[in-house]
Amino acid sequence: MSANGDGPYEESKLYRIRHSAAHVMAESVLELFPEAKLAIGPPIEDGFYYDFDLGKDDNNRPVTFSPEDLEKIEQRMKALLKKNAKFEHSTMSIEESKIFFADQPYKLELIDELAAGKVDENGLPISEPVSEVSIYRQRDFIDLCRGPHVNYTKQVKANAVKLLRTGGAYWRGDEHNPQLQRIYGTAWHNRVELQDYLDLLEEAKARDHRLLGKQLGLFHISSLVGAGLPLWLPKGTILRDNLENYLRQAQVERGYLPVITPHIAKLDLYITSGHYPYYKDSQYTPIDVDDEQFLLKPMNCPHHIEIYRSEPRSYRDLPLRLAEFGTVYRYEKSGELNGLTRVRGFTVDDSHLFVTPEQLENEFIGVVDLIQYIFNTLGFEDFRARLGINDRNSDKYAGEPQMWQQGVAAIKQAADKAGMEYTIEEGEAAFYGPKLDFIFRDILKREWQLGTVQVDFLLPERFDLEYTGEDGLKHRPIMIHRAPFGSMERFTGILIEHFNGAFPLWLSPVQVEMIPIADRHIDYAEEVAVELRAAGMRVEVDSSGERMNKKIRNAQLQKIPYMLVVGDKETANRAVAVRTRNNEDRGAMPLAEFKIHATHLITTKSLEL
Repeated sequence: MSANGDGPYEESKLYRIRHSAAHVMAESVLELFPEAKLAIGPPIEDGFYYDFDLGKDDNNRPVTFSPEDLEKIEQRMKALLKKNAKFEHSTMSIEESKIFFADQPYKLELIDELAAGKVDENGLPISEPVSEVSIYRQRDFIDLCRGPHVNYTKQVKANAVKLLRTGGAYWRGDEHNPQLQRIYGTAWHNRVELQDYLDLLEEAKARDHRLLGKQLGLFHISSLVGAGLPLWLPKGTILRDNLENYLRQAQVERGYLPVITPHIAKLDLYITSGHYPYYKDSQYTPIDVDDEQFLLKPMNCPHHIEIYRSEPRSYRDLPLRLAEFGTVYRYEKSGELNGLTRVRGFTVDDSHLFVTPEQLENEFIGVVDLIQYIFNTLGFEDFRARLGINDRNSDKYAGEPQMWQQGVAAIKQAADKAGMEYTIEEGEAAFYGPKLDFIFRDILKREWQLGTVQVDFLLPERFDLEYTGEDGLKHRPIMIHRAPFGSMERFTGILIEHFNGAFPLWLSPVQVEMIPIADRHIDYAEEVAVELRAAGMRVEVDSSGERMNKKIRNAQLQKIPYMLVVGDKETANRAVAVRTRNNEDRGAMPLAEFKIHATHLITTKSLEL
């Protein structure tokens, strides 16, 4: 969606502004670095980028942009924007374009692939060869481009543009290709919108889950263990266990059955499912074991299918709802790894429902209800639904058209019956079927895909799944794939940033910090801790020699919800003086009263303190 919520982003004015800004940035770079080679420069969410090759230095390393270079490029860019140059569209034949871009090797590669019908001017897949290329010109700068752009450069406000950072990027995302220099920028309708965005970026830096994860002792990335393989520290494990136990209980109440599957399986399993041919590049190299090939588990669904096939099934056994917190492994390029949100080993809150055609609608609605229940508990109110369908011009989707039509119709019918609004987006389906994704917008207005529900007619066919119907004949079940959190790692990373590490009481790794004013109050603090732990609370006692105010400050920095200060009066009256992480002093109250209050907040999973 566009930043204004008024239709597809690609059709918005903001998209044209950012696309135009990318061209003017490239024009500025060529003025300042005439030998630079141009790659591509598309608009992206909240901004734009452009990739350049600046050549190699004397040590054969890629030349990079310095902070001073970035500042000069931005100043030149703003000057060029203020000159009212027109964006002019035209075309060139393949032959003409090769002559014109003769000194731009990356453009020549794109032109060859355009002529072969492989990719467009931005490197995106196309289905048919072209005989001419689309170009845009402003002043003497010409670029391969399909647009759209604004009409004149002055329509991109110079005071609403900012270059943000530089970084390395491999050509076409392939680490075997040359490393390019990428400049990221952003552009908005006006200066106020730009400043609002820059303020959000500063807030996002403060909320970065990698920094908070270290500060709060939640997880650790060890270079000896390997990038993208997080180690969960005790406090992070408590947080994750609470999320898992919450979903596990909700599943039990809805008739799900727990299963556990291994972390490795024969390659034949994933060849049968089709995952290996389709996603071979994102999976690890098969392992040779006793003349057979095994693979680190890249997904859980084929394993759950084998559990279904472990015994004959009747219509009386369906729906069968299998659930697992199953760890899977995917190869992610090192440059794409990011804390918990992009990792190489992650745990999916996976479930696969095997249903009859008559049960499909109600079971689908039941899954949607479960996802909404989870979102409501966590206060995730700002989300939208996206129906992902296949791209008919792509060969990455398997199955017959009739299967896809059935799946899309089933999701539409269930979503309509549930009264849920959704957008339909081509190319967002799984390879085996359409899906309904839940896109959550966090407190910083960033969008994240969380829960997903997928309808699958293909895998039951590939594995020849059956059940005996009421008529005594064999029938084919339908599968529903479902993951409300998506991945425990990614979901936790998003959760850390959304709450800024200040989790609701029921999720907080430490819920109460006991703060004795002096050493003589430690025994009472320990006694209170024992009583609160017996009531199911997670409590620590700060028995250090620090002064009381320093202890309170330390607990607040750890974002612990409650600090219970105890001194002579509290000890004598069996009371506690209550402070919150928000620096609210609630004064003294009987211990029994605090225990009732906190227990209620925990059992109701309240977002308040």
